Amino acid sequence: MNLLIVEDEVRLRNALANNIPWDKHGIEVVGQAGNGMEALRFIDRKKPEIILLDLQMPEMDGLTLAKQLRQSDPLLKIIVLSGHDDFAYAQEALSIGVMKYLLKPAGDEEILETVLEAAEKLRSELEQRHNEDELKQKWEQHLPYLVNDFLQGWLKGKFELWEIEQRSKYLQMNMPKGAQFAVAVVDMDPLPDTETRFSRKDMSLLQFSLGSIVQEYLQSTPCWVVSDYAGYTVVVYKLSGDEAPKEALQRINMLTEKLLFTVLSCLRLTASAGISGTIGGCEDLNKLYVQAVRALQNRIMLGHDLAIPYQEIQGREPEFVLQPNLEKALEIALETGEDDKAADILSALWEGGMAKAETIEEIHEHILYFESLFVRMIQKQGWSVREVAGEDYVYFHNHRELMVKEQIFIWLQRMIKAYLSYARERRKSTSHDMIKTILSLVENEIDQEMTLHAVADRLYVNSSYLSRLFKQETGKAFSTYVMERKMERAKTTLQEGVRVYDAAAAVGYRDVSYFTRVFRKYWGVTPGEVRS
Repeated sequence: MNLLIVEDEVRLRNALANNIPWDKHGIEVVGQAGNGMEALRFIDRKKPEIILLDLQMPEMDGLTLAKQLRQSDPLLKIIVLSGHDDFAYAQEALSIGVMKYLLKPAGDEEILETVLEAAEKLRSELEQRHNEDELKQKWEQHLPYLVNDFLQGWLKGKFELWEIEQRSKYLQMNMPKGAQFAVAVVDMDPLPDTETRFSRKDMSLLQFSLGSIVQEYLQSTPCWVVSDYAGYTVVVYKLSGDEAPKEALQRINMLTEKLLFTVLSCLRLTASAGISGTIGGCEDLNKLYVQAVRALQNRIMLGHDLAIPYQEIQGREPEFVLQPNLEKALEIALETGEDDKAADILSALWEGGMAKAETIEEIHEHILYFESLFVRMIQKQGWSVREVAGEDYVYFHNHRELMVKEQIFIWLQRMIKAYLSYARERRKSTSHDMIKTILSLVENEIDQEMTLHAVADRLYVNSSYLSRLFKQETGKAFSTYVMERKMERAKTTLQEGVRVYDAAAAVGYRDVSYFTRVFRKYWGVTPGEVRS
């Protein structure tokens, strides 16, 4: 559950953020704001579920902010922490929907209990909204077949641009000229071994329930929601023309994270999502869809309950113009890492062509066909055919060494495996590059305040994905790593004779007393003792 702290007193704000063990109770502090206007900017980007709010602040007071927030998001939980014990203040705050009014100086334990109470209340409200009766009722409702069918074909790249424009207009899909889109693909994660309410045979029901939750959650968001051929729930976001691409993708990452939390609250089961790495027009929807599916497949390495953004792993963007045939189906299976499906499609391609060849000339023609197919798919990724094929590269320039059909088929099967293996290694390499960038940021900007959310914003990815990736690659939580580097740098600086105040500033602490407490807790001695 995400928490935003809004308090104009710096020392109190830092104490609230750092002295209470939020992480042990599933609460994540996603930001700190010193006034109402700053809080609004945080809320727009971070989408917190709970806000700890002071009343008297510059620029915009707490009550004005609370009124505005309750109008825009009735589910948002607001807790006031104020020094005013005037009954009128408390009465007005409660009348506009503030959950609780705490008086300063409230103890850490009381504040923690109140925030946990707000989190539990939010979960209860979400479960109530999506109760079993409502899901069953939606199961009996008939989805708009024509729109769903059109969107499925559009995602597959089945239609030309003029067909898209004509059909969308006919189906009254409200698509303005020059519209821009982004795509997210959402799927239920595999059931855990401890699950007793559902089994594999219930997956179709769970996938339908997921689609219903997504539909309801995004009902006020400009988008289309459709189920694809694999049973995934696909969200096609319609973007406003005045929003920059990176900011739009950042917003969609945060919105998708919150959506996954809603799914977990309703079904008590996790789901994951893949998000396209770019935005595009009508003619790019298939490419965005392939990116999102490919990103979703990365949950195999990163784990479940994640919104995963697509990351480039090749030198240039592949340009796909998919047609509803086996060639394009094979490209999709390879792009999304579906080993078994790729093998089945290869067999179907084989049975439809090579298996029927009866002369040497026909066999050579089919070998050239398969060679060109693999070369095209590999080079579209910006890869070297020689690197991907390895020892099997010899057959690309000397296919006459392939003597019989069985040998040819085994070679093609090995190429499928080689492609998938190479793609996985490239994905791992991309993850390593991102971690190197983060480590470099920590070292170069150690004199500044650094949070996981701030770094995620700079890299245009969501914080949950970055947290999981960082811990997987380094074995440490991001906050733990930053703390260690700051404390080590501070100790080294103090041993060089630098004053405590300057040592604190060198590692991003403006409050010397707070720095002293953190340093002593970490090293067991005060900064002054190290310096002397």
